Amino acid sequence: MNNLTGSFLDDLPIILAGPILKHTDSKSVTVLVVLKQACQVVLKVYDTIDDGERLNNCLLIGQRYTVALGKHLHVVAVTAVSGNGENLTSHRIYAYDLEFTLPNQTTLSLEQALSSPRFPYVNISYFQHQKPTFILPPHRLEDLHIIHASCRKPQGHGFDALPILDSLIATTKQIRDRPQQLFLTGDQIYGDDVADAFLWYASPLGDILLGWEEQLPIGHTDRTPQELPAGTRAKLATVNAGFTAGLHNKSEKVSSHLFSLGEYYAAYILAWSPICWPDTFPDVHTITQDPDVIKFWQESVKYLRQFMATLPQVRRVLANIPTYTIFDDHDVSDDWNLNQAWCLRVLGNPLGRRVVQNALLAYAVFQAWGNTPEQFAKGENGENLLKAAAAWSHFQGKNENAEKAIARYVGIPSINPHTNLPNFVLEDGVFTLERDPQVLTWNYTVTSNCHQVIVLDTRTWRGYPADAKPIAPPMLLSPSAMQQQLQAPLQQTAHHQHLTSFVIAPTNVFGLQVIDWIHHWQLKREKVFSTDVGDAWNIHFPALARLLTTLCEQRQKLIILSGDIHYSCTAKLAYTRTRNPQQPSVLVQLTASALKNEEPITRIIHTRLKNWLLPEKKRYWIGWNQPPNLREISARKLRHHQAKNNPDWYCLLEWIPRQSTKNFYQLTDISGLVPAHKPTINPKWRWLAPLMFWRSRWFQDGREVVGVNNIASVHFDLTAVENDYQVIHDIYWFDSICSNQVVYSRFSTNFQPNNKS
Repeated sequence: MNNLTGSFLDDLPIILAGPILKHTDSKSVTVLVVLKQACQVVLKVYDTIDDGERLNNCLLIGQRYTVALGKHLHVVAVTAVSGNGENLTSHRIYAYDLEFTLPNQTTLSLEQALSSPRFPYVNISYFQHQKPTFILPPHRLEDLHIIHASCRKPQGHGFDALPILDSLIATTKQIRDRPQQLFLTGDQIYGDDVADAFLWYASPLGDILLGWEEQLPIGHTDRTPQELPAGTRAKLATVNAGFTAGLHNKSEKVSSHLFSLGEYYAAYILAWSPICWPDTFPDVHTITQDPDVIKFWQESVKYLRQFMATLPQVRRVLANIPTYTIFDDHDVSDDWNLNQAWCLRVLGNPLGRRVVQNALLAYAVFQAWGNTPEQFAKGENGENLLKAAAAWSHFQGKNENAEKAIARYVGIPSINPHTNLPNFVLEDGVFTLERDPQVLTWNYTVTSNCHQVIVLDTRTWRGYPADAKPIAPPMLLSPSAMQQQLQAPLQQTAHHQHLTSFVIAPTNVFGLQVIDWIHHWQLKREKVFSTDVGDAWNIHFPALARLLTTLCEQRQKLIILSGDIHYSCTAKLAYTRTRNPQQPSVLVQLTASALKNEEPITRIIHTRLKNWLLPEKKRYWIGWNQPPNLREISARKLRHHQAKNNPDWYCLLEWIPRQSTKNFYQLTDISGLVPAHKPTINPKWRWLAPLMFWRSRWFQDGREVVGVNNIASVHFDLTAVENDYQVIHDIYWFDSICSNQVVYSRFSTNFQPNNKS
């Protein structure tokens, strides 16, 4: 049992995590900070001169009191606005500063709040003035630089790729080349597939931050998190809570599942800050004698230490670039809302409902608040949720009104008293989970002078087929969700021809064909849980047809950003209307995954072996609008099917090849990003190195995907064709040959359709 006590907080600075720069535009700037005690926080945003080297005038200012989510957990997302109507502009570096006033009226500067005897110096700036900085998106698309990534599991294999962004920012020579936005598109934390060593620490940390122990409803009794130690939760997670990640002999995936609110809170703090991590982990032999448990513990501790080693760089990144996020399943649990069967078995259990509610409350505080700060303004539903969360903690989890309010605001459906199952609503032939009118909206749109980013919520708005088995694949967006989340924002900006539209779909619209084959095979076997069957758009043909029609009828050029699948790639789809073939639409899908969760299979498809054995070929579909549907066909039968079936449209999907890997040359030393204990070849076997062809750069240089931990940059170049751009998708990762070298590979395509077979 971890002997962590509240006294360890005495050695920590006031700020436990952050500052994290969140929603930022020309009129407002929002910063999220996690503190160990209550205070009033003042945010000031400054203009700078000499390319960011010196602070100038204060342009924006705002203040807000922290919310007491626990005895030692106080969180605030403070927004600064202009007092005289002055707006921020593009191509300028802005800096911000924070000031903290404690209850005894003591005032601390940002530098003082970041430091303590245990952490005497914390660097979160790229300048000598030690203030975090940022820039806004530009007026021209060719100057836009977006970073996107997903899937960051602390004990995941390989090195965390998020610190690479620290080097990208630090080595930028021109202001216009500095990345302006970071989009994290799912699985920012993992509620399931948690390492025993992680839960061993996160669980007591969460209790200390709260100042009380949650009573978790298990059967007819209540249990505290400390009564459910790491490595012992598999049966509770699968049988009592109903989670599916541990099915099919995968009990290790849920043996340390997060349950309590404190554990979910702690997971975010540990994911984004080095402050609360332990100096040491216990010798596993003092905990267990099981050889399998010992092996997994030691391996996970190795990867956790690698994760911890680069958290200072991660912290600096998050302080210096506007960061937007959206959940995927692991932010709650694997398969979250996958199909109607999952909803019935999890949300129909008291423990399952509590865990999902805890996960969504933590998401609301640590992700949604900064994404959409207007929802948490005075008098809004977000502020009411924060008040309910504070009351829930104040009464140590024993305030029924607060619990009901939290459930209402985060979207937990009510229970049918006759069946003890969650309530659904029938809508256009599909069931959707019941939604209270006061529920927070998780999807949102970010707009600048040159681009629009529509961030989809494909987890809580699903449409479950009313005429099929509960395990049937859902529509990832119900018909009403498609209208509200996609069609409406696209129509609102239809007259802004200068805006390039991005859509963030956390799960892929199109994936590797072999994955499609496996998913359809698993569906026939009705083995859908923990295999992601139902999470891809292209396993539900009517939903995919509706999505493509919605996008392509509104835009001729559009970019989809995606993650989830633990490899990165680029694909282009040309959509042609049968009655108007002269004006096709082009969708470019850019996928970036995983930041830290590479697997043996993804390392294999990273190599040339993938395109030798299973190369991706062009794929064709014909489709109809009423009712929405599509059918995949072969290239040679395209004309035959067009004449016979009279489709409304047809489309061609092609995979963009990645270019040869290149070294990322930079001015700063990156050796500090790579932990010194990375294993190397034993010197006595070094003479065999030339024979290990699979380790060579040539063999590792696959042509379709990047399958190691990575982070992606998106930018644009003008082409010779009028109003056309080259879409550049650069993928960065740590070289497997030379561990202190960052390398990258480029995918490049344009918006010109290629309808040739």
